[in-house]
Amino acid sequence: MTGFTEGVEPVDMSIAASGERSGEMTLVFELDAIRAFDDPEAVFDDAREWSRYVGIVAHDTDAVAAFLADRDVEQDFDLGDRDIWLIMDGIREDSDAPRHVFVGSTPEDRRIADATGWEYRTPAEVADAAGWSLVGDDGTDGSVESGLFTRLWARITD
Repeated sequence: MTGFTEGVEPVDMSIAASGERSGEMTLVFELDAIRAFDDPEAVFDDAREWSRYVGIVAHDTDAVAAFLADRDVEQDFDLGDRDIWLIMDGIREDSDAPRHVFVGSTPEDRRIADATGWEYRTPAEVADAAGWSLVGDDGTDGSVESGLFTRLWARITD
């Protein structure tokens, strides 16, 4: 177990992937990072094709549950009501995939990945590698902030 959780009881993340998964990777998106993609549902579905486990995490687990429910998407992890640091450590401990990739968009996301033994990637890096489009591919700067602004503006003006 990593240093920051020394003395803390391991958390069973109840990984429950449906069907046989043989991918080489556990892929986890931070909630704001998955929102940076033009079509988060397609990203999630596509990632299932080549990942053993796929999920979304955030400090606000209720927001993750709402995001998943709004899009009728099921993830492979039961987050419970845990801190994101414990969630990431628990997923890492319970996942039998040889590679663990955390897609985040903030310096804190990078710290979480580093401290819990995950490979860190940004939405732009994985979009480029996987052929996915970012919200900003329509002429905005492609940042998570830009995507958030666009969504908020759309809600205000509708």
